[in-house]
Amino acid sequence: MTLEFRKDIFSDERDDNLNVVGKPVIRQDILGHVTGTSPFFDDHKFDNLLHMKCVRSPHHHARIISIDTSRAEKMPGVMKVVLAKDVPVNLNTLLSLLDFGIDDEPTLAEKKVAYMGEPVVAVIATTEKLALDAVAKVDVQYEVIDAVFDVEEAIKPNSPTVNQAYPENHFIFNDGHSYQKLRYGDTASGFARAAHIVEGRYQLRPIEQAPIEPNGAIAAPETNDRFVCYTPTQGLFFSVGTCAKILDVDLNKLHFVGGTVGGGFGGKVDSICEPLAILGAMLTRQPVRYVLNRAEEMQVSAPRSAELWKIRDAIAEDGKILAREFKGWFDAGAYTRLTSYGVVKCTGHLPGPYTIPAVKSDIYCVFTNRTPSTAMRGFGVLGVDFAIERQMDKGARAAGLGAMEFRLINAYRDGDMKATRRVASNTALVECIKVAAQKANYPLASKYEEMTSMTGASLTEIPETITDSGVLPAGYSTIPKTDTAEGLASDPLIQTPTVKPTNPSISFHTTSQKTNNMGASALAETKTSIPSKPDQNTKVEYENSLKQSETKTRSRYSRYSSAIRRR
Repeated sequence: MTLEFRKDIFSDERDDNLNVVGKPVIRQDILGHVTGTSPFFDDHKFDNLLHMKCVRSPHHHARIISIDTSRAEKMPGVMKVVLAKDVPVNLNTLLSLLDFGIDDEPTLAEKKVAYMGEPVVAVIATTEKLALDAVAKVDVQYEVIDAVFDVEEAIKPNSPTVNQAYPENHFIFNDGHSYQKLRYGDTASGFARAAHIVEGRYQLRPIEQAPIEPNGAIAAPETNDRFVCYTPTQGLFFSVGTCAKILDVDLNKLHFVGGTVGGGFGGKVDSICEPLAILGAMLTRQPVRYVLNRAEEMQVSAPRSAELWKIRDAIAEDGKILAREFKGWFDAGAYTRLTSYGVVKCTGHLPGPYTIPAVKSDIYCVFTNRTPSTAMRGFGVLGVDFAIERQMDKGARAAGLGAMEFRLINAYRDGDMKATRRVASNTALVECIKVAAQKANYPLASKYEEMTSMTGASLTEIPETITDSGVLPAGYSTIPKTDTAEGLASDPLIQTPTVKPTNPSISFHTTSQKTNNMGASALAETKTSIPSKPDQNTKVEYENSLKQSETKTRSRYSRYSSAIRRR
């Protein structure tokens, strides 16, 4: 395939004389791949290697009445049977390393199972076949209880409680919020002025990553009471931290060895095999291999989450989108894993690559009796992008415009203010659409051909914003204002409001701050008034009040994420 470089586009902004893209550069690992010599985790061989297999729940939702392992323990080759009580810290949530969320998922189920295939007992034997034979001899008695698989049903009153840590079946975000919120501008005003109102409902199903190499790990004792773990994890240090917590050991007691990943696509970040493999090595003082078979990989390894979206647009007669409202539900499955992060990430992406003066969004992370979900290639963004672009096609038809023309009218230009209080820069959607039209022999009228991403910004300031309990003045934000491509700034800068209420005395009272300060939402529900003609002292006092409020209400998650981004 021949690459076409459009050096006529943005020629004054970038250098297209690239050193790697489009050049015959040899991949670092290609020789091992084509000769079959690349080392994968399962290629490491040990003397006296033991094998671990799990007893898994045959039910979507059930109480565990009793567990009888006596027959399994007497089976030939069985070295150890592991129960929940043997796991030092049985409850965990992946993002606890960032202090985000409640420990909600057991390494081995103890009192209840919340999805089909959830591990209940681990058996360690001298061969994989003997381990499977012993698994079949474990007797677990269950009391089946009602299950729920629909996200809208799950959060209704009186629905079965899926996750004991979250009795109402939804994740609790910072400051106790039931959903991740975004408020920008005045959507009610936009809908009142709309010539067309377009609504859409979009459903996405879970998707399994299906790597050729399944999830697994091999752990073995080393000297000085250390343990080595060979793993295909996509997040080596993240896995080390997770295992150290679950096993209640210092990080320096664990030696993790990564390497070639035989396909991951996001599905190997959950550390579902490493903790049990290491625990097995600790209990037996021998190497232990714990690898999912293909059936387990398809059933119990975490897929991309299912999503449900409802979008409502207000469109003017000329095709400009005046307001957009989102309501979304991410299906986390039985436990949180990384879905809560996907919701935060998704909110930071809204409303897509379009300039919309008023945006409102509520997104839930919901627990159902499905397999827990996790990352997969752009998770948190691709699902809502599908919904947004289908909504754009509907909007184009309602406005009597072509799909390309409708997008050209609404696309970001450099300098536009995003709903996440970031200034758009290095935008290129206009040029991409024009090239696509050219390739498709789709004729665009001259007014569209003359459009460019570099000029024509229509919304350059933060508008007055209606929140659930008040009004934020125009220009108000609790996140840094920056025009850099990355959208990051080293020091927070509170933007000074441009509207000036007539109250002659200054007052600043924060009723409740609702923000994660990650660019995902600036939702401080604040009552503010400043003098119509403030003197310098009053202005300084006002800005200091804003800064103090921002400092006091920064979430723990935002502090950790900021530290990580700086690194």
